[in-house]
Amino acid sequence: MKKWYAVIGDPISQSMSPSMHDEWFENNELQATYIPVHVKEENLEDAVLSLKTLGCSGWNVTVPHKSSIIQYLDEIDSFAQQMNAVNTVEVLPNGLLRGSNTDGPGFVRSLEELYEVRCKESKVLIIGAGGAARGIGYALHKAGYGPITFTNRTLDKARQLCTEIPEAKALTIAEAEQSLSTYRLIIQTTSVGMNFAQKGMPLNPENIADGTVVADIIYNPLKTEFLIEAEKRGAFILNGTGMFVHQGALAFEKWTGIRPNTEEMNEKITDTLGGTYVNR
Repeated sequence: MKKWYAVIGDPISQSMSPSMHDEWFENNELQATYIPVHVKEENLEDAVLSLKTLGCSGWNVTVPHKSSIIQYLDEIDSFAQQMNAVNTVEVLPNGLLRGSNTDGPGFVRSLEELYEVRCKESKVLIIGAGGAARGIGYALHKAGYGPITFTNRTLDKARQLCTEIPEAKALTIAEAEQSLSTYRLIIQTTSVGMNFAQKGMPLNPENIADGTVVADIIYNPLKTEFLIEAEKRGAFILNGTGMFVHQGALAFEKWTGIRPNTEEMNEKITDTLGGTYVNR
């Protein structure tokens, strides 16, 4: 019997996950498919029950359901519990639903796929204080990166994240701009620059040092203004395609036990978005 998987969210039509997972199923000769399901917030409980009743083998969760879905699951792993967010649901053999979060670990994998461990045990600056910053910061800390600094236009939000990660600290944007040269890894997690809808940069990149790894988790456009300016200063750059691919790959592993080919998928998605996969 052919298995099926899904991604739920609102909106959902823009998701590239179905084509990505379907290709992995085909490449690994698995009889399975993956579909997008549009779920409004008020219908989430019914949707979870329906997915389970109709035999869905697992699903991904995107905005705005990552936190609200937790109440309808039987268990969540420690990382999802720390993040208070789930992006992957497994249907266990006994029928129970287990949630996990692969966003932060997906970023770490994408970073190490390109740059191995050159930034480990080095100072990290994370720009932003939302869910992505939280997940990435926690995953980096668990993987041996840091100390970690958060900077955000609302300093109190950055300070709140510091209570969750040992030895983390918070800086104002102005303070971070002055100290950029001291960081080996800088990660931009805000929406500034996405789809060209919000032009500009989250901070002034003037003091980025040559050889710094600078990441922006946005992948449309493939190279934001922030990455362009960082590259001009001799930085090694990383866009958001790798994080997107690796968070999906980790979900695929949980469902199938197979680690899919992420490099080929990175290349394909980059080509689909109209770029050339260099990412270095």
